[in-house]
Amino acid sequence: MPVPKRKNSRQRRDKRFANKGLTVQSITECLNCKEALMPHSACKACGFYKGKKVLVSKEDRSIKRDENKKQQEAKMAKAAPADAPVPADVDAEKK
Repeated sequence: MPVPKRKNSRQRRDKRFANKGLTVQSITECLNCKEALMPHSACKACGFYKGKKVLVSKEDRSIKRDENKKQQEAKMAKAAPADAPVPADVDAEKK
């Protein structure tokens, strides 16, 4: 098995690694909201990728939650009069 004959100096080592530099990645902007984002990724602000909605944002969830609460309250309001207890005055008149 081959073995190095001499120790590599720091200069020779550093020259070897000098060509492995990082390249700066380009930053694009969202087509929907113009927010800065990395290429090939969905926008974290609006949840769009290539013009399609792919992520559900916190705002969307809160809006949907509010709509569901309103629907539940409407259902409860409709059901409440039918299930409401009859007042004592009405029971006394029937007897």
